[in-house]
Amino acid sequence: MKKTILLQIASILIFGVILTGCYSSAEKVENAQNKVSDANDDLNKANQEYLADVENYKKEVTAKIEANNQSIAELKERMKNKKQDTKNDYKKRIDVLEKRNSDLKFRIDNYKAEGKDKWEQFKEEFNRDMENLGQAFKDLTVDNVK
Repeated sequence: MKKTILLQIASILIFGVILTGCYSSAEKVENAQNKVSDANDDLNKANQEYLADVENYKKEVTAKIEANNQSIAELKERMKNKKQDTKNDYKKRIDVLEKRNSDLKFRIDNYKAEGKDKWEQFKEEFNRDMENLGQAFKDLTVDNVK
């Protein structure tokens, strides 16, 4: 009798281990599928945020470039009141600013999203170039005041 009870208990334990092992594999597959799905969702969300960042930055920079265009127009208007000898130098300096501004507009308009790392590098370089252009505008107006 003890042997039959022990045999039944052992059979139940073996059957339970086998059943639990099969369930565990199916559960692991389901968990892996859920993780892949979550990772894809996270990737899509990060990609959307990246593209939104690119668009927002382009809008901000375009507004700054348009403001630069207005400043250039104002500088050209001021140039009309200059003496002829300073007018040529002033015109050359304005032309350089206008060229740099149009180059920046071309660069931002033609930027293709190539990945977050390249975007960060592009943005850093572009910000530096915009700051340099802004400083050049200030330098020109300071010379104008003197």
